[in-house]
Amino acid sequence: MKTFVPKEADIKREWFVVDAAGKTAGRLAVVIANVLRGRNKPTYTPHVDTGAFVVVVNADKIRLTGNKEEKKIYQDYTGYSSGLNETQAKDIRARNPERIITQAVKGMLPTNRLSRQILTRLKVYAGPDHPHAAQQVQELEFNG
Repeated sequence: MKTFVPKEADIKREWFVVDAAGKTAGRLAVVIANVLRGRNKPTYTPHVDTGAFVVVVNADKIRLTGNKEEKKIYQDYTGYSSGLNETQAKDIRARNPERIITQAVKGMLPTNRLSRQILTRLKVYAGPDHPHAAQQVQELEFNG
């Protein structure tokens, strides 16, 4: 029995759209990360990028459970001494709501060069509109 490794020509990339309105951030991030990696396909291979494109709309309406709106801290480091910037989740939601989903999905991916390539296929938009209608996007459903 031979091991099947998908070639670049064998990989078919679909486009999926997810409406994040009212969905829990962490549960949505797990589903998105698995689709981006291609774990929902029978041809999944950990070291080969077989995933799809994911478009997330209504990122500003995502739900954070508990009191994460005030307690969750996002950190940025400038590289200089005393250059650590800490921002609450409510301020991130007001300023850049796409970052909540992007950071959550990034944390669900392994830390390697392949994950940085995979993350480029995630498209997040704060409102209900997106410019990817020409790609025949399919609705990605999940219970969570």
